[in-house]
Amino acid sequence: MITKQQVIKAQQLWADGVVKIGSLRESRKECENFTSDFLDNRYAFEAGPVLFKPTKCQEVQFRSTKSDAISYFIAGDDRSCSEDKGFAIQPWTNVRFENTDFILEESRAIAMGNYYFTDLDGNEAKVEYSFGYKLIDGTLKIDLHHSSFPYNPDV
Repeated sequence: MITKQQVIKAQQLWADGVVKIGSLRESRKECENFTSDFLDNRYAFEAGPVLFKPTKCQEVQFRSTKSDAISYFIAGDDRSCSEDKGFAIQPWTNVRFENTDFILEESRAIAMGNYYFTDLDGNEAKVEYSFGYKLIDGTLKIDLHHSSFPYNPDV
């Protein structure tokens, strides 16, 4: 059975990776290499479909391939989606999860809640998330990532 602690550890690894991507923004090749490894280690692209709905997407809302995820995280001249600005290279100084609850099973887990991204000025952006995890060779990997800004009735 997957434990809550395993999910929290996977979330921390994801958060640390997003912060690291931003810290590498001035060294493009190193940033690209790290992001590719990050996606291989944190997402289950090699094991089947990954349902990825990033926060800051309007034209191409759903990303099903690793190259689409790279485009969202770090953009670049070869980005696959023209709207991408490089979400993870903002940069962020911290990412923290506040989980609402978990569904834990033998080889799958789902977590839902809010996560907060801290920018260089100390401002936090609150984002709602649902992450689904699949246990692959002893490692939790994301196969569902849905992220959106909280509802705003004024928009």
